[in-house]
Amino acid sequence: MKTLHKIMLYTGLLAGLNAQAQLRVEISGIGSNQIPVAIATFADENLSPAQVSAIIKSDLERSGAFKIIDAGVIANPNDVDYSQWKQRGADALVIGSVQALANGSFDVRYKLLDTVKGAKLSQLDQAALPQHSRLAAHKIADDVYEKLTGVKGAFATRIAYVKQMGRSYRLEVADADGEGVQLALGSNEPIISPAWSPDGTKVAYVSFEQKKPVVYVHNLVTGQRKVVANEKGSNSAPAWSPDGSKIAVALSKDGHTQVYVVNADGTGLRRVSNSAGIDTEPQFSADGQHIYFTSDRSGGPQIYRMAAGGGDAQRVTFGGSYNISPRISSDGKTLAYISRRDGNFQLYVLDLATGQEQRLSDTTSDESPSFAPNGKFLLYATESGRTKSLAVVSVDGRVKQRLTVQAGNIKEPTWGPFMK
Repeated sequence: MKTLHKIMLYTGLLAGLNAQAQLRVEISGIGSNQIPVAIATFADENLSPAQVSAIIKSDLERSGAFKIIDAGVIANPNDVDYSQWKQRGADALVIGSVQALANGSFDVRYKLLDTVKGAKLSQLDQAALPQHSRLAAHKIADDVYEKLTGVKGAFATRIAYVKQMGRSYRLEVADADGEGVQLALGSNEPIISPAWSPDGTKVAYVSFEQKKPVVYVHNLVTGQRKVVANEKGSNSAPAWSPDGSKIAVALSKDGHTQVYVVNADGTGLRRVSNSAGIDTEPQFSADGQHIYFTSDRSGGPQIYRMAAGGGDAQRVTFGGSYNISPRISSDGKTLAYISRRDGNFQLYVLDLATGQEQRLSDTTSDESPSFAPNGKFLLYATESGRTKSLAVVSVDGRVKQRLTVQAGNIKEPTWGPFMK
């Protein structure tokens, strides 16, 4: 079955590696109620390595929640005619500026204006190093998204995934929009199941470089790696606890695969599941009190939940005879998983309170779902023809994106936490 300082160190480390081809994003579908937003070109943004206003536009457009109106250059941002923009159909107006500072960084300022009420909704003032100019833009997009929808945005986040080209495997990290791709690890042996630590500085994954599956924790700030599970047999499916202190894994050390929990430094291994079948793919609940996992104890693979310390397990999925790869939203209310029905492997979500199930994908070979930190989107891997790519879908199924590269297959995605 299938802190600003830290970020600066992390970015500096990856900048020394060879950047790879960017992911290409294709968008289809829109939200049910798009908010019209006018976005002006930021004053002097050409001084920055990144065109801030263009990134903001792209972020908001990709979400499907906004209708973007190009406001061009506003000559006097201190004297905005609100009625003019209201007449042009904009409910809100984004204006800003970029100023080069003596220390080499940039002062990125922005305001969000309510054209209906004729008032300022929000503003941000960020000092950003050149390599963080894209991050500054993503943070502005997050602020716009939150102020206008009431939900925190997820643009200032990263994704990780595995890219395979022939017999070469690469663990790569990128911004949530697919830009800024950087290499974290290259290997001639398979890399699978990457999982972000809650603080975004580490990734746990399974590598076959020892000619067997072994679980590593890779520090993206220092580049150092540590083995956290290398027991007899298979070591697989790492998943972090919400506080980052523990990792749940699936091990076959006792003859058949069961769920174990180990401290993040590799100490204190203990078994928490106990069945005669296969228990695998553990995932901590949002509050860390439970573990969801896949088990065939009822005959076919289904998703179960047990206390994080072990004990009796309750079956969670009942729709279909084959449900795997559980993932839990950050609010703990929604379960995502892959279900096989009519021969197709597709992405589903389950409302844990009502039991209502919904299919989100229209592809037929999906795997490895991962929630955005705000719980409003899901990243997953899929296959079209013989090409493996990544896809993003909103939890209501309305907005879909496809992320591809010119060469190679990309798979095993995981969506990281917010960047500080």
